[in-house]
Amino acid sequence: MSIVTDRLILRPFLETDAADVYEYLKEPSVNCFACMRLNSLEEARAEVKRRLGETEYHFAIALKDSGKVIGEIEAYPEPGDPHGSGDSPRDTFSPCWMLNENYQGKGYAFEAARAFFDYLFSQKGARRIYAYTEDYNLASQRLCEKLGMRREGVFLEFISFVAQPDGSPRYENTVQYAILKKEWDRQGSPGRI
Repeated sequence: MSIVTDRLILRPFLETDAADVYEYLKEPSVNCFACMRLNSLEEARAEVKRRLGETEYHFAIALKDSGKVIGEIEAYPEPGDPHGSGDSPRDTFSPCWMLNENYQGKGYAFEAARAFFDYLFSQKGARRIYAYTEDYNLASQRLCEKLGMRREGVFLEFISFVAQPDGSPRYENTVQYAILKKEWDRQGSPGRI
């Protein structure tokens, strides 16, 4: 399964993507990706091998003209009612996107996320898509807003991804955004000029 946009191809990972993945995961730019940090090309090869079977919900973001992987995007179905019975519809998704710092600020994240959201809503039965971002990650917040997502709230000291110098948890404020399928459909293709 691949999703093609004007400049990108969202596709399953290949073993040959290891060097590109290592390039953006050797030093993740925001703390929420700290647990994904890779310390060597060998670790990147193992991580890419682990991802090879995922073809529906986790995609490499590759430049169409060169094939270079510049990031990734993923979201898995969750129950719309986390407190409901085990047979609750799995129609809610919380995407995670990450882009190589060298390719940020060029509209690639928006292009990839817009195509991915459309895929989730039109082909995977999404009813609701929500995203978390750190309160200091203004670029991610702008991306959510450009996608037509509503800011739903701020969770103070919500989660810890890294430790303080003394080893205690460093809690971060988290902003939540969301969009419903009916909102997505109503706005057409968000951000088109």
